Amino acid sequence: MQPISGLHHITAIAGPAQENLDFYAGVLGMRLVKKSVNQDDPGTYHLFYADAEGHPGTDLTFFPWAQLAPHREGYGLSTEVSLAIRPGSLAFWSDRLKRAGVQVFEVETRFDQRVLPLADSHGLRLSLTESESSLGRPFTPWERSPIPVENQIRGLESARLVERELEPTVSFLGAGLGFRKIGEEEGWSRYGLGEGKSGQYVDLRAQPAARRGAWGTGSVHHLAWRMLDESQQMEVRQRVAQEGAQPTPVIDRFWFKSVYFREPGGVLFELATDGPGFSVDEKPATLGEALVLPPWLEAERGAIEAALPELRDASLA
Repeated sequence: MQPISGLHHITAIAGPAQENLDFYAGVLGMRLVKKSVNQDDPGTYHLFYADAEGHPGTDLTFFPWAQLAPHREGYGLSTEVSLAIRPGSLAFWSDRLKRAGVQVFEVETRFDQRVLPLADSHGLRLSLTESESSLGRPFTPWERSPIPVENQIRGLESARLVERELEPTVSFLGAGLGFRKIGEEEGWSRYGLGEGKSGQYVDLRAQPAARRGAWGTGSVHHLAWRMLDESQQMEVRQRVAQEGAQPTPVIDRFWFKSVYFREPGGVLFELATDGPGFSVDEKPATLGEALVLPPWLEAERGAIEAALPELRDASLA
């Protein structure tokens, strides 16, 4: 099997869309590279934040389902998203987040990396990780970000998953997706792809006494893994099916193609192709400025726009 290169994107559930935009573009300084809708629920935005070009692996996306109750913590969920920053940046970020009134926790050291845990405006647990290996990844800074170039978020570092038991998930990750164990520390087990660098690993923990978690505002919806092309996507789809998953057919999302399935512990995964990318229907200079729809939803644009709240530019610089 052609090796999987790492995370493609992570999608989470937010509350009101404007508050989500204010936090991720205004406070964290990420670029809104695509303003679209949930293709399965077109009355809801789908907001994509990334680096200036929307490179695969830099993309954190949201469904703003403000009507949902807050998520319920427990096993069977991804419980934290880690974002990569340049080593030496934590002091800048700690000061900025505290001044913005963000809930920030004590700095931790995880697997020899300094990490600043925090929660976004709707309760999603995040962490900023000083990541040396992120410096070697494709990254384009956003010149209009309120964050100086040297401190900008460089992409997805990793995610944490809580399981009832580890063995079924660990076995699946290895046989189905090519993960290997690369470390263990304070009850967390780290599993990685390739060299296990930035964007190539996840941390797992078993909590057999916990109740099953449930989606809601502030929870991760799914983790998407990078497929270089449709051929690799079909190969991996076949492999995970052989390992007991029940993958969907390939679904055309216009900017990439997707396959979804749950790993044995219940976390929703996606296989997403790198292409064609976010510039297929917008100029790079104006990514995210207008509501864009896949061609099959254009006939419904009037009704869709009427159902969506207006969004204003976010800047808390």
